[in-house]
Amino acid sequence: MENLLSIITFLPLVAAAILALFLKGDDPAAQRNAKWVALFATTATFLISLFVLAGFEPADTGFQFVEERDWIMGLKYKVGVDGISVLFVLLTTFLMPITILSTWDVTVRVKEYMVAFLILEGLMIGVFVALDLVLFYLFFEAGLIPMFLIIGIWGGKERIYAAFKFFLYTFLGSVLMLVAMIAMYVDAGTTDIPTLLSHPFGSDTISVLGFHVVGGMQTLLFLAFFASFAVKMPMWPVHTWLPDAHVQAPTAGSVILAAVLLKMGGYGFLRFSLPMFPVASDLLSGFVFWLSAIAIVYASLVALAQSDMKKLVAYSSVAHMGYVTMGIFAVNQQGIDGAIFQMLSHGFISGALFLSVGVIYDRMHTREIDAYGGLVNRMPTYALIFMFFTMANVGLPGTSGFVGEFLTLMGIFQVNTWVALVATSGVILSAAYALWLYRRVIMGELIKESLKGIKDMTAREKFIMAPLVAMTLLLGVYPSLVTDMVGPSVEALIADYRADVPLPEAVAEASH
Repeated sequence: MENLLSIITFLPLVAAAILALFLKGDDPAAQRNAKWVALFATTATFLISLFVLAGFEPADTGFQFVEERDWIMGLKYKVGVDGISVLFVLLTTFLMPITILSTWDVTVRVKEYMVAFLILEGLMIGVFVALDLVLFYLFFEAGLIPMFLIIGIWGGKERIYAAFKFFLYTFLGSVLMLVAMIAMYVDAGTTDIPTLLSHPFGSDTISVLGFHVVGGMQTLLFLAFFASFAVKMPMWPVHTWLPDAHVQAPTAGSVILAAVLLKMGGYGFLRFSLPMFPVASDLLSGFVFWLSAIAIVYASLVALAQSDMKKLVAYSSVAHMGYVTMGIFAVNQQGIDGAIFQMLSHGFISGALFLSVGVIYDRMHTREIDAYGGLVNRMPTYALIFMFFTMANVGLPGTSGFVGEFLTLMGIFQVNTWVALVATSGVILSAAYALWLYRRVIMGELIKESLKGIKDMTAREKFIMAPLVAMTLLLGVYPSLVTDMVGPSVEALIADYRADVPLPEAVAEASH
């Protein structure tokens, strides 16, 4: 089947256009129709994306399902996937129908809400399939707009502040990336990503404004891309927009923000930083390691001090993304496999945790931890599901959370044992804040009068959680579903990287 990637990229955008242009009114019937159109479109997108998975050949480390045609002003529309990007496409299409189902109780400007999510899905898929710099940048930046609107219109009391903070942080970081992309085009004469992957950008020391830049052009390009991807992940210390955005965003917005949007930073490091700027990546890897280690410990300690459930889960995301950046820049099989696995696993687990917070917020309209306690007495199903995802977030063996953390720690241990030691303390701290949250919300006596009439999860809420439970368990007991898919592409990435940046042992052998 031809044009599969274009179909799954633009199907949600077409559905959004149909909703915006043809669905009139805001009565209950129109609201219901908007939800059904969005659910149908996102489900169809997921089902079509399964054909991409079925036809994908992991052993082929090149780009597959490539589509290329002339676009505007000499630029090309070019899309394709490899072993690194294909699973992020699947993660996006898998989570969107679940997210739409979670919005079923929304009654404010429903049509516009569904349009925003459909546009967001198309743009997120576009980021992962784009094989042209300009196309990538357009998708990458345009994705800010629907999320900005989702937070700013349907968010909490401080939604305007949080929306602008989110937009300004992520947009300003990306301005530097745009400058770097222009420099890359001038140097290489093309915006074609597969061509740029093999283009030798200069790595000789240069002088800029009187400063000697080791790594030359590669270092400058790396730093410009790093500014954008570090904010997007987000890495410490440019993470402060994330807790505010999560707290103010509606539940569905938090799910997509944590599960997919944050992964664009990690994907960017894998697609651009390592293969295009290997010398600079090697020079600055120690810097990234310690930023990651600080993020893991700092964010975990701050999570322990939170009184808002959403903010606690948000800081947990910052800590878990620390493992990702650490694994990526270890540049070995375990590290990068673990980083990709951690991003996919975090998509399921963090999405489920935000949905879990949303379940009780819909009933009590507060996220304050002190407002709860003893919910196990009235909500046994909720208590069980929340416990499962709490344990997965901690990294319990048998869940996908364990595999990602274990592989990234194995990868970093081979490169820097001190960073590995500091990062491992994050496992203990994550158990502390996660179990502390669970004990205070779920366990104990049901004392508060306001909670005595609270209802357990509805059939729709259980249905939403079921696929997330299934994927967290499946990847926990059968991780080769992911590692077999990404392994050959990761191996090729590392081989190309080592061709430019030999291992110290190889350098020593070559000198004899």
